Amino acid sequence: MSLNLLIAGFGGQGVLFMGKAAAYTAMIEDKFVSWLPSYGPEMRGGTANCSVCIDDKEISCPLVTEPETLVVLNQPSYDKFISFVRAGGRVFLDSSLIRRDEAAEALCREKGVSFAGIPCTAMAEEAGLTGLANIIMLGQVLKVTGFTTLELQQQAIEQCVPSSKRHLLEGNLKALTLGYEYQS
Repeated sequence: MSLNLLIAGFGGQGVLFMGKAAAYTAMIEDKFVSWLPSYGPEMRGGTANCSVCIDDKEISCPLVTEPETLVVLNQPSYDKFISFVRAGGRVFLDSSLIRRDEAAEALCREKGVSFAGIPCTAMAEEAGLTGLANIIMLGQVLKVTGFTTLELQQQAIEQCVPSSKRHLLEGNLKALTLGYEYQS
């Protein structure tokens, strides 16, 4: 199983943490993995994206320029990256925050790209998990792609949440399950 993933959004949306949590599963499974964050100097509120590659064989390039799986959490990221998804790829987008471009999506569909709109920001707010839309989205990406098991992803989140933020662990695990159980 391989995963070629690009996650993009605003700084502060948990783009880098989402990528780190996904990448950590590969470390647990003793697979090859790369996690390459990219963000502007302003970080919170600026743009951020993260390339994650998971594979059974060595990874030649850690930069994902033509994602097989694209996760977009805000409008500027959707606008910037939608046209780069490789043929047969998948796009996961936060339908709470993104206005979809039918013309761009029609071109992608001609290449066999599938789309899943998940209202993860609204879901997080409704569940009292504000700030955890990224982990809700991770749960849905996990369910659809099957890049690892739910149990291993839970274990990875437990290991990725720093001790200074241990009080957020339970919410992260709830958010992951909420996204995993979401029916799109």
